[in-house]
Amino acid sequence: MGYIPLGTVFGFLFVQAGGDWWLAVLASLVVYAGAAQYMMIPMIAAGMSVSTIALATLIVNLRHIFYGLSLLNKLPKAKLLRWYLVFGLTDETYSVLTTMPEATSHKQMALVALLNQTWWVLGTAIGAVIGAQAQVALVGLDFVLAALFAVLTVEQWRIKKSAAPLWVALAAYAVAYPLAAKHALVISIVLSIAVGVFWQAKSNATTQETEK
Repeated sequence: MGYIPLGTVFGFLFVQAGGDWWLAVLASLVVYAGAAQYMMIPMIAAGMSVSTIALATLIVNLRHIFYGLSLLNKLPKAKLLRWYLVFGLTDETYSVLTTMPEATSHKQMALVALLNQTWWVLGTAIGAVIGAQAQVALVGLDFVLAALFAVLTVEQWRIKKSAAPLWVALAAYAVAYPLAAKHALVISIVLSIAVGVFWQAKSNATTQETEK
């Protein structure tokens, strides 16, 4: 349900930027890209081309490639369910799906994704209507995203046997921020991936030595 205030802010900002309320709802139905939807508001207002917006969206959402790869064995074979899960695999949906029991059915996974998108679309509609009718300051709602990710992090921590991934992520950001504050997130992600690859290689080498 944390998607409701997030979607509300998007719908509000979209209408305040000059867009029609129904286009905001349509974007949440068809695009459904979270951060990329926020990003496209000033780009559309500035009159940028569709190709420029598409390229920027691709760069922002590259992380979803890794999300999909890690869930390949869990995705259903049925085309409709499979394609919808691919489409609806947001950060929050991925986090929830990876904490669900192994016995979770494909239909339940798809319903979780659909429920999350429903909250987002509902929030967008509420924000778009408010934005079209009145000038309302949404002060404080910008913290909702940080709070939502904090909750997801705690849930991920609870199901893991080791807290090492969390400490690696924190250490990577601590290193990246002083180097380049504006690009700290990207740098910390790259550092975390590098540590993960090294860790896996070391683990495989240890396993092979043990088998010998």
